[in-house]
Amino acid sequence: MPTFTFPPLALAISVLSPKLIRLRYARNGKFAKRRAWAVTKDDSEFAPAKFDVNETSQEIIINTNASSVTSVNPSVAKSIATGEHFYGFGERTYSSLERSGRIYTHWASDTAAPHTPDVDRMYVAIPIYFSVRPNLAYAVYFNNTHRSQFDVGYTDPNQIRFSADGGEMDYYVFYGPTPREVNEGIAQLLGTHPMPPRWALGYHQSRWGYKSDSEIRKLAAEFRKREIPCDVIHFDIDYMDGYRVFTWHPTRFKSPKKLIADLRRDGFRAVTIIDPGVKADKRYFVYQEGLKKNYFIKKSNGRVFHGYVWPDDSVFADFTREEVRAWWGDLQKHLTDKGVSGIWNDMNEPAVFKKPFSEGGGDVGTIDLDAKQSETTHAEAHNVFGYNMARASHEGLRKLLPDERAFTLTRSGFAGMQKFSAGWSGDNHAWWEHLETSLPQLCNWGLSGVSFLGADIGGFNGDASPELFARWMQIGSLYPFARGHSHTDSIYQEPWRFGERVEKICRDYLRLRYRLLPYIYSLFYETSQHGTPIWRPMFYHYPNDEHTYHLHDQILLGEFILVAPITKANCDQRTVYLPQGEWFDYWTDEKFSGATHITARAPLEVMPLYVRAGAVIPSGPDLNYADEKPLSPLTLDVYAGEGEFTLYEDDGHTFGYERGEFALTRLEIKDSSAWDGEERDG
Repeated sequence: MPTFTFPPLALAISVLSPKLIRLRYARNGKFAKRRAWAVTKDDSEFAPAKFDVNETSQEIIINTNASSVTSVNPSVAKSIATGEHFYGFGERTYSSLERSGRIYTHWASDTAAPHTPDVDRMYVAIPIYFSVRPNLAYAVYFNNTHRSQFDVGYTDPNQIRFSADGGEMDYYVFYGPTPREVNEGIAQLLGTHPMPPRWALGYHQSRWGYKSDSEIRKLAAEFRKREIPCDVIHFDIDYMDGYRVFTWHPTRFKSPKKLIADLRRDGFRAVTIIDPGVKADKRYFVYQEGLKKNYFIKKSNGRVFHGYVWPDDSVFADFTREEVRAWWGDLQKHLTDKGVSGIWNDMNEPAVFKKPFSEGGGDVGTIDLDAKQSETTHAEAHNVFGYNMARASHEGLRKLLPDERAFTLTRSGFAGMQKFSAGWSGDNHAWWEHLETSLPQLCNWGLSGVSFLGADIGGFNGDASPELFARWMQIGSLYPFARGHSHTDSIYQEPWRFGERVEKICRDYLRLRYRLLPYIYSLFYETSQHGTPIWRPMFYHYPNDEHTYHLHDQILLGEFILVAPITKANCDQRTVYLPQGEWFDYWTDEKFSGATHITARAPLEVMPLYVRAGAVIPSGPDLNYADEKPLSPLTLDVYAGEGEFTLYEDDGHTFGYERGEFALTRLEIKDSSAWDGEERDG
């Protein structure tokens, strides 16, 4: 690792691969030691890479066989090149796809106010930006867990600057030159999603307000009676005894094991919410154990930190410590023994109310920044609280269910959270603006390394109109994580609550999702191997087409399916941009030639979908739930042209795929105009 001095600073440059370079600046020449809970792969885990160093009085140039990095001085300001566009930045609310001209703060926060475009901080903090211009793509990851900021041409339109409240100036540069290669570099450093259980790719139904086992049973029966596909029912905080985590309410959920067994018989899995706040109750076993083992976060004066959340007076586990994560993971046995198949981690920014919930809760803050956590304070550990809680959940489930893939969902996280959990966009609203915002939000989050994502279909807060719910279900049915969820004070928002017309639309589009499971499951294999997003902005596969740089309201599902939802009320048509090549209307097979804009008709029953020429789309049968029957017969929809797709298959449940128990089938289509008339294999 070459080190250069700029008194009183020192610069260390690590060439981790020809396309991945790390730069660290240290005060007084002393670099910080690696944290026990560091989220990045250590430098020593990379194979040595060859490079050349050229140093002059003005600059330092590092050359590999694929990339070059120039450092003029220890500055955190980077020049913005002509035609450069910025993306990523993790979870954001803005309806635009391109992210120039703003300041982005990385500080995990429960933003209780409506998520309007002026809201900066969100539940997830991922300090990664992604840059694209013709023939070049790269990304930067700022490896600092303190509160940090990216100033993307806001203060100076010619510069992008980043800073943090504490810690070291430590960042990684990922070179492409294609967007896919950039994501491969991010995956190499920060990890990828493991293969989810196939059932987790089905539809999830949730509500804060399913208050009893009888209500859950009626819900499940309605899905099956109406033949609306669904795989998962989520249990929100009302299933617990006084909001005590890892408990069941003794009267409203008298026999949870029988309830979940009956649900499983009918094809439903159960996912239960868990919050980090542990009720301060001397008779409560989790509180007793945590106190005895000294596992809770302490204030600067050495006393256990207390804060208000749903159970009112609560304490919080120090997830930066390995032994605490193991303890918390083992506590999930109280749920898995009842048959629970997944854990939904919520409130884990962590959110702390300003006054007791019993008095209205009030504004939301967090743990004291000077509170002690492991070898540091909450000021440094705050952004990784949710990340480490998700890790505890994931690792605990892997131990408790050693050969059964479980599902983990988290509201908060940090860079690398994809190794442990899926995510969602939090408490959105039943607004058309939030339907539209979900497209660039999930795309940019995917560019930041996290692919298993969704937004609450229909909106969590407020009441969806029938039209809004129908349009949201259309695009939501193709979210990587598809869940309907609503607030206890909103109307019930199950698919049949909006009349027969909307119910049929929901049924049809959820059936579409289930038929596409072979295609979607194969995309998850791709992201598990390469970090490639499931949802992709248009520029991902057309980075030299400047029409795609700001295109926020249409996406690519994988490489071949273009999705162009309706995101405005009272709208039955929209403009769709088709990039270069030939495209087919999914519904009518009408053929179009790009690059061009077309007008797509979209009555309420239709969401415009297009398939690129050369695509081979594998699909399965109609299903009421993912494991209802084998994915057979397998249908291959072939669109004339040239292209290929790799179909991935495994048992969908166990970790046998880690032992090589899976099948890859390469599906290739050749341009028929090049055939000589002889039949060929392929």
